[in-house]
Formats: sequence, C-alpha cells, structure tokens
Amino acid sequence: MQSTVLVVTLILMVVVACPFVMAVHAADGEEAPGAVEPRRNKLIWGLVAAGIVITLASLREWPHAIAAGEGVVQVNATGGQWSWEIDTQEVPAGKTVVFNLHTEDVNHGFGVVDSSGALLLQTQAMPGYVNKVQYVFDKPGDYRVICLEFCGVGHHIMIDEFKVVSQ
Repeated sequence: MQSTVLVVTLILMVVVACPFVMAVHAADGEEAPGAVEPRRNKLIWGLVAAGIVITLASLREWPHAIAAGEGVVQVNATGGQWSWEIDTQEVPAGKTVVFNLHTEDVNHGFGVVDSSGALLLQTQAMPGYVNKVQYVFDKPGDYRVICLEFCGVGHHIMIDEFKVVSQ
C-alpha cells in the first residue's frame, strides 16, 4: 500500500506541474531573449525537485506499519453507544500493543489518556472497518479509554479503563 500511495502521489505531482512548466515555456517564447530564461528554468526544476524530495521524505513512513508477530499484544475494542468493550484489561509495559477497533453502530473516536489526562493515542472506530493503532506503554499504571467523537446523548459516559503492568 505504501509504495502505491507514493507512486500515485509522484505521478499526480508531475501531472499538476506540467501545465505550469508549459505556461512558463510559452511565456519564454514571447519575451526578448536574455538571461531571464535560464534562471526561470532553474527555478521551475528546483521547485519540482524540492516537491519530490519533500514528498519522499513525508510519505516514507506512511501509512504506518502495524506490528505483528510474537511479543505483540493484540487488544480488541468495540465501541457501542455508549460504552467500550475491551477484551484485555491488563497489558504489559514495554511491549507493543495493537488495538483492533471497530464499532457496532456509529463512528467513535478511540482515545487513550494517561493518569494526568494527556492524550497518548487516538484513531477512529467506524462501522464495517477494523482500524488498528499501536503503542508502547512505558509506565505501569491506570489508563483510560475515552470517546473523542460525539456519538449521542451518552457520549460523556463512554469511558473504560485498563492497566499497564510491569513485566
């Protein structure tokens, strides 16, 4: 998937850049000959090169690969108005935890906060899809799952908890 997104993005960049390059070259033909044309061409190709470099740098890690295999803790979470059903109440500190999220009814925003209320991770839970998000919990303690997408009158009570324990 990542390679496909990267290739499609680069192709679309070229498609978008072509009319601009053609317009600049057409404008060059109307002007008197001089030193402006080589500078303009360098600028255009410099911008194209910068766009390619920025695209490669920003899409290199996208979409984020989700860990799999031994040592990865899988946690299934289902959202429903107005509660979370989480199949694992304790996860080990220092291990990769993959949350597999889905919902039975409407969109829910799955957010995990620590004891200070800081948001550590979030993703959408959507009907008909299983979205995955991974995280490594460094500190043992109690963590809270909240809904970040307004889902109805009981949205404010859509809270669950789990523990991160030392290995």
